Order: sequence, then structure tokens, then C-alpha cells
Amino acid sequence: MPALLLAGCATGPAESGAAPMDETARMVAQAEAALERYDRAVAAAGGTPRFVPVGDVTGVTGDFEGALADTAKAALGNGHLLITGAMPDAPAGDGEVVWQNGEREKVGLLSAEDALGRITGNRTECPECVDLEVTGARLATMRVETTRGPATAPAWEFTIKGSAVRVTRLAADGSGTVRVTPPSWDPDNSVAGLAISSAAGSPDSRQLTVGFTGSPQPASEPCGIDYTAEAVESASAVVVYLIETRHAENEACTAIGFNRTAVAELAAPLGERAVLDVTQGLPVPVTLTS
Repeated sequence: MPALLLAGCATGPAESGAAPMDETARMVAQAEAALERYDRAVAAAGGTPRFVPVGDVTGVTGDFEGALADTAKAALGNGHLLITGAMPDAPAGDGEVVWQNGEREKVGLLSAEDALGRITGNRTECPECVDLEVTGARLATMRVETTRGPATAPAWEFTIKGSAVRVTRLAADGSGTVRVTPPSWDPDNSVAGLAISSAAGSPDSRQLTVGFTGSPQPASEPCGIDYTAEAVESASAVVVYLIETRHAENEACTAIGFNRTAVAELAAPLGERAVLDVTQGLPVPVTLTS
């Protein structure tokens, strides 16, 4: 069933030699470009996906002990795992993703070895890393963030030699994958806007609350900033960007981030649309409210 593949780094879409745009115009241009990429990816995947994981789909249960305490995190993060035990084949039937509201979606399943390959396939150079020996696996479940709220999904749980820690990896095979690739980095065109990290709203509502890291104080206070959320929309996604109103320009302020929220008014109810970050054009976790 549909999943999401994220790749690349994003920049503003301004063309070389074009007249400079103000910050808001650049954010709108980025949002429109992000929607176009996402809509193309959805069409290429055969239609609007229902199960779109967001963020990392590899997990760790417990803390690495002993000699592994100092090296295992880097080894896992850089894909340094080595199979030394028997790995189960893919189950004969489908798995099931279950959202908090009880909705369900069938997904095809990978074998344990193929799921582990999704981690080791991103192996990078790491001189200090020692391979983690994977001695076995069993089919379990894990919590994943998605474009439609948190869900419980099938996962392979791997045992590691010399540790009680369990490494988990999403077992969904990713058939019907939505492949979104932001434009490559361009040193001449910096990204405009502030990144959002999450969103929350009812599928039936036009109000969408987004979370982000911003100023600790409102614009009425020294170094403070007020934030207004605006949205650019398509049938499959919503991109939210933030307009800043500052207490004053060129103030000398400490760089302390604070969790802030802002509410965007949508042209149409959210429905099952993804919410995208304007800086990269990739989905953020969404919490669906009643």
C-alpha cells in the first residue's frame, strides 16, 4: 500500500537571473512548487495515498548497554548492521495499519531481511562504527507518524547480539509509494520561511493548527514576534507558511527557540490531505481532532 519516500534538500524555487521577490512572495512560490511536486508524485503512485508515514520508520526499544553504549547509536544511524542469524520470510498475507480512530488499511509486507535492507541500504562511512550483529527477528508492531495521524503498523523487531535492545523497522512493503524529491540545494537561492514541525485539525474543519519553533515572546515584547499562518492548497495537500510581525527590526536578541502555534484558515476542509512544510515541501505529522 502507499507509503512515502523522502529525499534531497530543498531550496527556494526562484530562477537564476529573476527579479528578487519579497519573503512572502518567495514562500508562496515555494508552496506552489511543493504542491506541484506532491500532486505529481500522488498521480504517479496511482491516486491519493491513505497510509503515508512521516519521519523515521526505524525505532529502538531500550538503551544499549556495556561496550555498545558508546558505539551502537552511531552504527545504527549509519546503517552498520550485519545479519548473523536466520531471518523470517515475508508473511503470506497482508498486514494492517490501524489509526487511533479505528480506521484500518491493508498493507503488503516485506521479509525481515528486506526490511533490514531498508536500513543497511543507507549505509554511510563511519570509521568508528562496529557492525551490530542481528541475530533474529519477529513480526511485531510499532507506532508511526503519518499524514493522517499516529497509527500502529506492522514492523519487524530485530534482536542484537550482546544487548537486550530491540531495533524495529516498518514492515510495509511500500507498494504504491509516493516519491517526493525536493529540488537540489542552490547556494544562490536560500530557502524562505520558517519550518513547521506538526499540524492538527479535524478532517471536517477549515482551521488547521501548526506547530513550530519561534520566538518566546509576542511582538508586544522586546525581541518578540507574532506569527500568522497562511495556506496554499491542492486536492491532495496543504502547504502552510508563516508571516512574521516583529517587535522591531535589527534587535539584539538571544537565539532561544520556543514551541509556538498558529492557526491557518483553509479554503476547504482538511479531509485526508497531507500537510507540507514550506521550506522542504515534505509532509509533517498530523494529529486529527474530532
